[in-house]
Amino acid sequence: MDLRYPIGKFEFEGEPTTEVLEKWITEIEGLPFQLTKAVEGLRDEQLDTAYRPDGWTIRQVVHHVADSHLNSYFRFKLALTENNPTIKLYEEGKWTELPDSKLPIDISLKLIEALHSRWVCLLRSMKSDDLAKTFQHPESGVVTLGMNIGIYAWHGRHHVSHITSLRNRLGW
Repeated sequence: MDLRYPIGKFEFEGEPTTEVLEKWITEIEGLPFQLTKAVEGLRDEQLDTAYRPDGWTIRQVVHHVADSHLNSYFRFKLALTENNPTIKLYEEGKWTELPDSKLPIDISLKLIEALHSRWVCLLRSMKSDDLAKTFQHPESGVVTLGMNIGIYAWHGRHHVSHITSLRNRLGW
């Protein structure tokens, strides 16, 4: 198994159907529960274990999910209210080194739960015209909101799998 991409890389196979979009939104909705379950019962020394050599610790992964999904939520709101806005990138690796990435994970788990409640409300309110709205990613180019729903459904599963695969490998 590829420890960096335990579920593989995200693959976009064209405009998603209504069923695929609903599946993705349901995955985004369930992420707070899945992430909380993945870290349940872990002690601090386990939370401070990297999921792969030269990778982030479980603690950093949890805080990264909060940071990343906050950024994505803002990108959705920008794209829904502006015409193809250019988004700002951020140095996610450097963000994981900031002092708030050493805080207890419960802080980010609560943030993710609240954020996903708002985000899912927004996602479920979107019409087909909204799904076609775009933002300009400085590295990836134009991204539709429909595609971005899939990216973040994958992103949540990706990081939960980092944690659960480490737990399985180490017998936690």
